[in-house]
Amino acid sequence: MSIEVKVPVLPESVSDATIASWHKKPGDAVKRDENLLDLETDKVVLEVPSPVDGVLKEIKFDTGSTVTSSQVLAIIVEGAAASATAAPAQTTTPTPPATGLGTRDSGLGKAADTSSLPPGARFTAETNQIDPANVTGTGRHQQVTKEDLVNFMRSGGAVAPASAPAAKSPASASPIPDSRFPIPGSSRPEERVPMTRMRAKIAERLMQSKNSIAMLTSSNEINLREVAALRKSQGEAFEKANGVKLGFMSFFVKAAANALARHPVVNASVDGNDIIYHGYADISVAVSTDKGLVTPVLRDAQNMSFAQIEKAIIGYAKAAREGGLKLEDLQGGTFTITNGGTFGSLFSTPIVNPPQSAILGMHTIKDRAIVENGQVVAAPMMYVAISYDHRIIDGKDAVLFLVDIKNQLENPHRMLLGL
Repeated sequence: MSIEVKVPVLPESVSDATIASWHKKPGDAVKRDENLLDLETDKVVLEVPSPVDGVLKEIKFDTGSTVTSSQVLAIIVEGAAASATAAPAQTTTPTPPATGLGTRDSGLGKAADTSSLPPGARFTAETNQIDPANVTGTGRHQQVTKEDLVNFMRSGGAVAPASAPAAKSPASASPIPDSRFPIPGSSRPEERVPMTRMRAKIAERLMQSKNSIAMLTSSNEINLREVAALRKSQGEAFEKANGVKLGFMSFFVKAAANALARHPVVNASVDGNDIIYHGYADISVAVSTDKGLVTPVLRDAQNMSFAQIEKAIIGYAKAAREGGLKLEDLQGGTFTITNGGTFGSLFSTPIVNPPQSAILGMHTIKDRAIVENGQVVAAPMMYVAISYDHRIIDGKDAVLFLVDIKNQLENPHRMLLGL
């Protein structure tokens, strides 16, 4: 029996998807729920699993093709054995696209080590026979990511310059000398790769924010001594009771949810000439991945406990880095919190994510000298910033909101009591 594999139903905000890579070819045996291909959308990479056990009979679209909801991607013969369709006459292998992306032998042997790769990247490397040693990593600490592997295949599988310099043509055998600072024997490699859909969408959204919002940023500083003391005194008991560590982010999420209720205009959004006030706090939390920044949403954060917030953030971060986020995880959101302090940022001006009207930026915690009761003391201080849409949020509202956040975090016992 022939079974059609279709593009999952995409939400209205996502019009189409691009086939990033096929993990099977016609004639291959497949198992139920085994990933057949990756679909890249503007927001996430979707895995399309096999609905049945059988053999992949036909692929309808090549890698790099654009597809829409419910289009047929492939045909599977249910219950068939791989040998039944392995003959060349029965295989309908599509012509590889001009980008050169596809399955290729890049020297992956028994000695090739893929254990250090993230799960998605490891699967791509092993499926497409790519030796990670031949690929230049762009992830944290130069780790090879799934996107690096896809770009490696798109470029024809050439060994990256860091592993083996490309051969020079006679015309370019000698580098162009700099008349001011000549460096004998130096090379000047360049590489052009297309933006992923997610990176292109991020660029589009940033320009939309810049061009459509009257953005302004206000800042303040917070003494986190009391929060740090509370985490130290209650952290172990909290972890035993809830199975998760008590972090700083849950304090900021709770403080933001409380402040949004007291300053509803910061939680509002602009729709044409109307202002939409949201009676709930759906807080987007920025998570960094190898492909870019994503902002999964903590829905009804005003009703969440500290433990629920910590568990949700950890779950979203794990899903984001392993390619397991769903589209619905990223949709909506009335306010965003981003933490540049994770990477050591001392201060920044975050960019509003439309249609939201404000974003809170956290930064690194540094011991700084401050004056308390006429004495100079050291305290764990953090700069915080709120960027906001000045069309509907006045400077007073933004500053009062930020002061509200500051007062809660410098007096966490009042925050826990709802004061």
